[in-house]
Amino acid sequence: MQRELSEFIVRLAIGWLSLCLAGGTPVFAGGPDAFVEEIAGGTYVHFGEVSVTTRENMGDIANLGIVVGKDAAAVIDTGGSAVTGAALLAALRRVTDKPLRYVINTHEHPDHIFGNAALEAPRVVFVGHHNLPDSIRAHGPFYLHAFRDVLGADAMDAVRLVMPGLLVNATTELDLGDRKLLLTAWPPPAHSDCDLTVLDEQTGILFAGDLVFLDHVPVVDGGVKGWLAILDGLSGLPATVVVPGHGRRVAPWPEGVADTRRYLLTIQRDARHAIAAGVPLARAVETIGMTEQDRWRVFDDYNRRNATAVFSELEWE
Repeated sequence: MQRELSEFIVRLAIGWLSLCLAGGTPVFAGGPDAFVEEIAGGTYVHFGEVSVTTRENMGDIANLGIVVGKDAAAVIDTGGSAVTGAALLAALRRVTDKPLRYVINTHEHPDHIFGNAALEAPRVVFVGHHNLPDSIRAHGPFYLHAFRDVLGADAMDAVRLVMPGLLVNATTELDLGDRKLLLTAWPPPAHSDCDLTVLDEQTGILFAGDLVFLDHVPVVDGGVKGWLAILDGLSGLPATVVVPGHGRRVAPWPEGVADTRRYLLTIQRDARHAIAAGVPLARAVETIGMTEQDRWRVFDDYNRRNATAVFSELEWE
């Protein structure tokens, strides 16, 4: 069954890339050889589109990572479809002949885990926050159903929800051979209820998952108070550069968290003001966070949703 699934994923990826070469919308800007960029020795990043998931981009909207050690490699998140996962695996094979040992999921959202099935293999260990299995069980069936209309039946047939075999309760260190990754499980709720970060200790590069956004407006799916509460601890990690979960660039650390912090503080303040003034939710969502509109992309796709979530969270504090 696993071999049949892998072959199906490969056929799907080839078919989609062939469509692109024939003049369709390109899934991966720059072609397959440009799928990842080396941002430090042995550390690679794929920058997803700053967009919502569509059939044209096949869910390729999150930033993904590869870290290569002396003995093995690790992948950080796998993208929003099996096609993206297959492209990431192909990129890994191009940059190293070291075996893939770990696939690390920073949280349970589809744009970060739908590519998992493409990287499954007998000796590959999937790693996540200790809450990740419960979160996948709670939300996964809905994601599988909802995204069939977005990505199409063929693409979704290749998606499988993969449970982690190694869970992180506080911090865990993974050794790739003279290369250690520090994994930190953050207390929920923040961006989600299972946020995990990965620090490449050799280079000081922090893969922050969706605890940090650049250019792409942050998305509140957990809790704004909890997210803000962990930012001081997050900022204290001994990193020099951050790779955000979304946004096609890296930033110096801890300066790179400033935009996310400002946006979260703004929508929290605006929601509290609206609640104190007795403004109903239907009117409040039209004003919460609007001073941030010109600072972010895909703002109109997410800000009202964020405003609703934050208003609802703070209404009874």
